[in-house]
Amino acid sequence: MASNKAVIGLVASTAQAERAVDALQRAQFSKNDISALFADKDGTRDFAHVQNTKAPEGAATGAGTGGAVGGAIGLLAGIGALAIPGLGPFIAAGPIMAALSGAAAGAAVGGITGALIGLGIPEVEAKQYEGKIAGGKVLLSVHVDDSEQRTRAKEILEQSGAADVKTVGEQSVPAKERPAPRV
Repeated sequence: MASNKAVIGLVASTAQAERAVDALQRAQFSKNDISALFADKDGTRDFAHVQNTKAPEGAATGAGTGGAVGGAIGLLAGIGALAIPGLGPFIAAGPIMAALSGAAAGAAVGGITGALIGLGIPEVEAKQYEGKIAGGKVLLSVHVDDSEQRTRAKEILEQSGAADVKTVGEQSVPAKERPAPRV
């Protein structure tokens, strides 16, 4: 039986995130199970600015975003840009994009905090993560099915220099809200 867990961690830069995502994919983690979330400091700012509304309405996917990001993160499923009022533009890739654009983010607490709560992070910690992401850190999340994958994902994130690495229980994203695989 599959677990409903994710391993998360914060890295200091998109270059560091790229290396971690590459290592995760080499370890046979599916690109559909890896998420990245980071502030859009340059590349797609104009694209994200057009979507200046609250999540879920503020989430938008597009091939242009994937092309602007490039590398391993650009190949993750469901990549898009979004703008969160008061925080600015962000890039999200993987299942976290569905969380930001779906019901998990639209409840009482919206935006990044709501999506992180949907991953199973307590609200107080989710707000701290939100501040770190808005400040330039990159959140990486990997869905894991068992304890062996959990251990391997933690090791890879830690070897990649990730901080605050932990396992969290994640809410299920209904199939209709999961990002479609990109080809």
